[in-house]
Amino acid sequence: MELLSPRPGIRQIKPYRSARPPRDGRSWIDLSLTENPLGPSPAALNAYRHAAGQIHRYPDWSQDQLRHAIAARHGIDPNHVICSAGSEELIHLVTQAFAGPGDEVLCHEHGYRGFLRAIRAAGATAVVAAERDMVVDVEAMIDRANDRTRICFLANPNNPTGTYIPAEAVLRLRAGLPPHTLLVLDSAYAEYCRRSNYSDGTEIVENADNVLMVRTFSKMHGLAGLRVGWGYGPASVIDALNAIRGAFNVSVAAQAAASAAIADTDHEEASYAHNAEWLPWLSRELEHVGLRVYPSVCNFVLAQVPADPSLGVQTILDHLAARSILVKPVADYGLANCLRITVGQEEENRALIAALAEVLG
Repeated sequence: MELLSPRPGIRQIKPYRSARPPRDGRSWIDLSLTENPLGPSPAALNAYRHAAGQIHRYPDWSQDQLRHAIAARHGIDPNHVICSAGSEELIHLVTQAFAGPGDEVLCHEHGYRGFLRAIRAAGATAVVAAERDMVVDVEAMIDRANDRTRICFLANPNNPTGTYIPAEAVLRLRAGLPPHTLLVLDSAYAEYCRRSNYSDGTEIVENADNVLMVRTFSKMHGLAGLRVGWGYGPASVIDALNAIRGAFNVSVAAQAAASAAIADTDHEEASYAHNAEWLPWLSRELEHVGLRVYPSVCNFVLAQVPADPSLGVQTILDHLAARSILVKPVADYGLANCLRITVGQEEENRALIAALAEVLG
């Protein structure tokens, strides 16, 4: 009797495992998941509470209020906006819609691992272009593209490296890809990057018919627990994604909270200011205790552990856990000697540095 088995690509997917703290009664400092240390905006919390009385109703399948709130905030056409249960759902939907067995999907070496999960789930072949010192190499990506390349994923800024490429490099990538290739810009951390040469992708979408921008409410907006993402793209792409998404994929409470959150620019500015203060402090202090820190424009840093045979990543993780602190190991990204560390509240950042000084000093 032949046993039931999934498609070959499914077997290549490793289930996601977070570094969530154990339920042992301790109060943990969790710096592992790039969450906003200030939490959600007061406006989002009020909208969430108000929506509680409506959770017996199905959500608005058209996502009308949320799409219009997003469009108003960013000055874009709401008819070209789609919402999802986190940006990862959109990544899976676009891969399902535009790639399959026999197709290739291009991504970059240390890019977001959700890309690989989506590619393998769709039965397509992942083609991974090398990076250069933790930064996307546009020429390497163009060199790997061919007639079979259906999608190109670019995380900009990138998780877990924290690096970005300027707008002119993104435009060079788009121009170098085959015209039938859809460029998907994952701009999950765009709100944290205010460099003059950076683009979140909005104007690139508006000047092309083969570019989709993907965003999230999980980072700057502090709604990670509600799972809300959104995309902006040409009508042909948005129509295809709407055709296959679940009709009620974003909950009543999530739509209400996200609509309020994106309009709360005061909270966004406070979150940006907190990160602008503590990201350089954290980077500097991590280097002082002996870690190499890659330049980051996000709300986290990638730190490389010294090449010391008596001291490895696991030793550091164990020591931090003994101090009730969690950070993210990134061996799954091919970075076995690195840690991703989220910018936390002041007391959390200081506690982390003190604990690292104990083990590295």
